[in-house]
Amino acid sequence: MSSQPVAGETAAAEQLRITEIFYSLQGEARTVGLPTVFVRLTGCPLRCVYCDTEYAFTGGEMMSLADITAEVARYSPRYVTVTGGEPLAQPNCLPLLTLLCDSGYEVSLETAGALSLESVDERVVTVMDLKTPASGEVMRNDYANIALLKPQDQVKFVICDREDYEWARFKIDECGLFERVADVLFSPSHGQLDGRELAEWILQDNLPVRFQLQLHKLLWNDEPGH
Repeated sequence: MSSQPVAGETAAAEQLRITEIFYSLQGEARTVGLPTVFVRLTGCPLRCVYCDTEYAFTGGEMMSLADITAEVARYSPRYVTVTGGEPLAQPNCLPLLTLLCDSGYEVSLETAGALSLESVDERVVTVMDLKTPASGEVMRNDYANIALLKPQDQVKFVICDREDYEWARFKIDECGLFERVADVLFSPSHGQLDGRELAEWILQDNLPVRFQLQLHKLLWNDEPGH
């Protein structure tokens, strides 16, 4: 008896639930300011206190990988970012990343670091967010991912207060992040910590991290599709 999947099963296996696909300026990380297509997947197992994409927790539309890549191609981009929600919560995120890399784009993945990076395509730039104590989700960090980070990857800390800042400094040293990845990023939690205060802490400690403000918040105030 044949064990081949029927057509409906094959189609389901090649789909992802998508909240939005849009073209905007990259708001953070190393490619900040560059025109980028964003593919925002639906769903996230984390509930960070400062989350700015709660609208991506539920809903969305099922799309085939072929339709997703066709929509991305409409914009003729150089850069594509797969984000969420938590994109790795959907297993078909992995073949999507590979398809995008095969299409010649410079592909980045924004992930919380709670799910394994083991099968992420080697060509992808992973931007991994290590959750701080004030995020409310510090216990979800999967530190096994540190060993899976590649030299082109980036690690982000969203800093809510001085305790978060000191915790992040400790984790940088403990995990050898400066030697492991291209950039370590510090962002002030929007509305919780003044950016100038975080900048002064970094300067006082001569800490070689990349300070960033979220450009999309300054320009579009977190409107979906930007």
